[in-house]
Amino acid sequence: MAGDERAKASSTGSSGLVRPPRTRLDQPKAPRRRLLPEYDPEAFGRFSERIARFLGTGRFIVWMTLIIILWVLWNIFAPKDLRFDQYPFIFLTLMLSLQASYAAPLILLAQNRQDDRDRVTHEQDRKQNERSIADTEYLTREIAALRMGLGEVATRDWIRSELQDMVKDMEERQVLFPAESDEGDR
Repeated sequence: MAGDERAKASSTGSSGLVRPPRTRLDQPKAPRRRLLPEYDPEAFGRFSERIARFLGTGRFIVWMTLIIILWVLWNIFAPKDLRFDQYPFIFLTLMLSLQASYAAPLILLAQNRQDDRDRVTHEQDRKQNERSIADTEYLTREIAALRMGLGEVATRDWIRSELQDMVKDMEERQVLFPAESDEGDR
């Protein structure tokens, strides 16, 4: 009985409140119940982009104009008992306001997604440009090193000019010293 009282006292603490059972760290938590339904943000984003794309077309403007014209004509010329929105067309105003109140956030969501894609594309372009600049600088250094190396190598034109200079020197020596060349022939 004393053990039961100690266990009860340790679980209630000094204030007499019951502590919740300790959770085990080696096991995953049980999923919580959520009040709001879960949704896939990507799917919702794609849906909002499709709507925003449609709202930005001439087809939408034509359809919306036709619906409003038919609405107004019906509620002016239809028999009184079939009319559903009298002259100030308050219900039409409500419908247009509702459409606008949903269209604006969907358009903003689509623009935010496009901004995110543009930001990623811009970052990828910037990284590609940095790599291109680094590659260009590397190739520039390599070409400069090759030019410096070629400056020390005898080229065909340089050898040809040196040989022509030597032939001219030999011809000049023959003209100046013809006897030496004759003595060598005997």
